[in-house]
Amino acid sequence: MMIILRMTMNALPEKQKEVMQTLLSMIETTAKERGCLSYEAFCDISDHNVFTLLEAWETREYLQDHLNSAKFGVLLGTKSLLREPQKIQIYAVSHSEETDAVRAARVNKSPFHHADETRNQAI
Repeated sequence: MMIILRMTMNALPEKQKEVMQTLLSMIETTAKERGCLSYEAFCDISDHNVFTLLEAWETREYLQDHLNSAKFGVLLGTKSLLREPQKIQIYAVSHSEETDAVRAARVNKSPFHHADETRNQAI
């Protein structure tokens, strides 16, 4: 089971660059942590003060180690640079699908599509 952490940060306009630099400075070292599958930061294209951090971890234990690290403490310490507290969500992902699932869905071959069709006929 993969664990995903999503953190949204809404920076004060005058602190936007500082928040961005903090996120960028952490990408390479965090991505090398044991159990880290990916660590990516994004800037909202409609509001350049909003950042989203997406982390993927092999297990909850690896994420727990990261959450207890000084590095993650730095992220939590950015709260004085933000309009509101960080929004943090953690997801446990039991499975994922790739491009083939999208292709199948686009030609109506998705098992979900057929299940909905069958259910709608029964109503």
